[in-house]
Amino acid sequence: MTRTVGLVVPAYRPDVETLSAYVGALAAQITPAPTVIRIELDDATDETVAALETLSTSAPVSVTINAVDDRRGKGAAITAGFEALETDVRAFADADGSTPASSVGDVVEAVLEGRANLAVGSRRHPAATVESHQSFARKRLGDVFAWTASRLLEVSLYDYQCGAKAIDGETWEGVRTHLCEPGFAWDIELVALTHALGYRVLEVPVTWEDDPQSTVSPVGTSIELGLSLCRSRHRAKHLRGDRVHTAIANRRSQPVSLLERFVRDRSPSDTTDE
Repeated sequence: MTRTVGLVVPAYRPDVETLSAYVGALAAQITPAPTVIRIELDDATDETVAALETLSTSAPVSVTINAVDDRRGKGAAITAGFEALETDVRAFADADGSTPASSVGDVVEAVLEGRANLAVGSRRHPAATVESHQSFARKRLGDVFAWTASRLLEVSLYDYQCGAKAIDGETWEGVRTHLCEPGFAWDIELVALTHALGYRVLEVPVTWEDDPQSTVSPVGTSIELGLSLCRSRHRAKHLRGDRVHTAIANRRSQPVSLLERFVRDRSPSDTTDE
């Protein structure tokens, strides 16, 4: 039986033309075709929503749009999207299209074929193809972060932050209640905690073309990621049963998971967009 694939595209003030073209490519180039592509749109304007709604009728697969007024953050948006999916495999791709659809397909394929529970796209892998490089500052900060993370975490990768990952449904059920990071740090938390829970994590080389229009602040994001790396390392070791980190955890109040926040923030009148 063919396993189903659902794809989430988190977007914050996207370029509508770029996003529309990317969604079309994802629908056409991933095999099997996604059952649904769900755009999680933060800080949505009526104009952006109206422009994207044409995808619902023009795309060759089902496209849904969940638009919210505030900025939840990348991690919170993907988590909300994954929770709305009922597919065997759940994947996400960043809205800027830096990871081409064919490479997103390679990441999804690794999970579909059973080679990994969590497949992580990698632009720093020796077999990756980088067609357009980041600025020197962004690349240098990214390299330093990846090097540090590979030494602090038990799962050693070349790249933790590439905007394409896929996870099977059973693994998502196992890790979902442990995720707390709402922003860009969600990626590394997902990798660290999935590995800590004993699931197989596989790095998949991708083709990469950097987006010069990126709204990500190199310095601010690096600080956020550095703090998250420390938190993720602690929580991963705690999940592994490390005595020191368990003792530390027992002395501290536990962080609120993203799922708990969804329940807490959801009013009785809230309904889904579908």
